[in-house]
Amino acid sequence: MLRPVRPLGNMKMPRSGKTVRLFRDGRNQALRIPREFELEGEEATIRKEGDRLIVEPVRKGRLLALLSTMEPLDETFPDLDADLPALDEVPM
Repeated sequence: MLRPVRPLGNMKMPRSGKTVRLFRDGRNQALRIPREFELEGEEATIRKEGDRLIVEPVRKGRLLALLSTMEPLDETFPDLDADLPALDEVPM
């Protein structure tokens, strides 16, 4: 026996993730992050997209780590401001 098909617009998308408890910490709303969703580091950035909160860890020192793996440049860079007046001669 065939079952009726619901229109796509009425379908609920399956929720991925886990339900967590919201609570107040002073004037701030907070939530407990389950162990399986822990973020690395000591800081995170948060932004709102529609009704979703996006939380991402702040990763520090990645640029310095990348630069330390690179060889120094042996090229001389052109003097791009040679024909400009000295900074202390520019009226402000």
